[in-house]
Amino acid sequence: MLSDFSKCLQYLYIGLLFFCFHLFLIFEFFFMLSLSASKLRDRDIFSKSDPMAVVYAKKRNGTLEELGRTEVIMNNLEPAWIQKISVNYQFEIAQPLIFHVYDIDSQYHNLPVKNLNLKDQDFLGEASCVLSEIVTKRNRTLTLNLHNQDGHGLKNLGTLTVQAEETVASRNAVEMTFRCYHLDNKDLFSKSDPFLRISRIAESGVSIPICKTEVINNNLNPVWKPLCLTMQQYMSKDNPVIIECFDFNSSGNHVLIGKLQKTVAELEHLHKTRSGVNLVLPPSHLRRVEKITEGQLFVDGYIEKQLYSFLDYISSGFELNFMVAVDFTASNGIPHNSDSLHYIDPSGHLNAYQQAIMEVGEVIQFYDSDRRFPAWGFGARTFDGSVSHCFNLNGIPTDSVVTGIEGIMAAYSSTLYNVTLSGPTLFGPVINKAAEIAGGSLSVNQNKYFILLIITDGVVSDIQETKNALVRASDLPLSILIVGVGGADFTQMEVLDADDGHRLESSTGRVATRDIVQFVPMREVHRGEISVVQALLEELPGQFLSYMRSRDIKPHFPDIVHASGQGTLYGV
Repeated sequence: MLSDFSKCLQYLYIGLLFFCFHLFLIFEFFFMLSLSASKLRDRDIFSKSDPMAVVYAKKRNGTLEELGRTEVIMNNLEPAWIQKISVNYQFEIAQPLIFHVYDIDSQYHNLPVKNLNLKDQDFLGEASCVLSEIVTKRNRTLTLNLHNQDGHGLKNLGTLTVQAEETVASRNAVEMTFRCYHLDNKDLFSKSDPFLRISRIAESGVSIPICKTEVINNNLNPVWKPLCLTMQQYMSKDNPVIIECFDFNSSGNHVLIGKLQKTVAELEHLHKTRSGVNLVLPPSHLRRVEKITEGQLFVDGYIEKQLYSFLDYISSGFELNFMVAVDFTASNGIPHNSDSLHYIDPSGHLNAYQQAIMEVGEVIQFYDSDRRFPAWGFGARTFDGSVSHCFNLNGIPTDSVVTGIEGIMAAYSSTLYNVTLSGPTLFGPVINKAAEIAGGSLSVNQNKYFILLIITDGVVSDIQETKNALVRASDLPLSILIVGVGGADFTQMEVLDADDGHRLESSTGRVATRDIVQFVPMREVHRGEISVVQALLEELPGQFLSYMRSRDIKPHFPDIVHASGQGTLYGV
């Protein structure tokens, strides 16, 4: 019993390491902000101002967190500061930045800038923006007008220019195709269902899983789909990795068929020489020495490549186009009743639908240059008296587009007074409509990737048609975010979100090309720790990259590596 418990703890520990390492690979983007200013006010009598800039992050509760300070530049109204400010970029949330510029009094010039009391200094101006406004620019540079903190007084306080430079590790990656021959059979009534797991050995000696293949059922001579290892994962071609081959069991108690330890350089050599290497079984309580098995591992494919980051695409002109679909089925409750999910509170408190639109929209809007968003409703008896499962939210039969997040909010509020809530809850029509738009863009512009937000209070009634629509859409530049509001049982909805590793399958047996759905029940999001929008958007950059890489679509400007330094990689 103790042994089993220890194994459980060990698996849990490894799982947590893998999870944390995966998050690091996927979501860590660091930028160094370079600041310069022009036409600053002169606050000194016998010389020019001695400016210093301070950068703050504005938190969700409105408080400011200081990120860093530049050096003080003497006698200069056109400063270009050398000191860079580091900021961690997170795609899934809006990150407001506040910039303050001060004239530092000469009596404090010999103090370290971090020790300066800002209340003792002359304020020269303030500017603000959202980090994504900077990083989505082609040259990652944004110029802002400086103003007073209260917004009044002098308007011409000069300008502040912010340039973001991505700072991270190498883009280098290796794509390898593995196969095994003559594996030991671990099943009694069929053949083993093998998969590979690759781990990196940390300096502490602990092995950290970094990727795994798919499971191939009932096969002792499997050939797996290519695996891509980034340099962040394997660290160096001379760093050893552990390759383990398991027989998959649905219980989670996978049986080790054999393992080996090789460097990436040695795996490259196996490919060049077309040779295999035997798997071994480590010593156990039944066997005191390791056993060399008959099963062999071969490297059939080995390609070194460069992988571009999510921001490489965005800053070279790729856009995320936002679309929204709102559930108007009767289960939401009569809108003018205060217990309805669609109740518009006169005090201005947002209902769950409004909150989801605002939170997701305020992040996505900066990645869409024209901010013209298609918006639909479904599950209501509309203007012509028939029940529609995809109608234009703005009431215009020929055009579903509204302008800005404010346009979506206004169209949503207006619709509540012009339709009758009905049912059932069908996703198929709105998914097909979004897929039609995404598919239609391919012949015109490959720079666009589409995001459909579906907000619903109930379990989908057309589950198989929804699966069929999602499988068809998985070939398109489209991701679908689903927010579940209210108290319904959303267990069935989890099937649409293929986080368990099983891709959706259509009624004809076709399997989805990739996972394009993220589902979040609003009530299960822990307030204060993670917002609905963070939970929804955490997989989106990876889905975007999986589409671009599968079609070998590259960022448009060829000098991107030299322009921004070595880029951060999102998960493969």
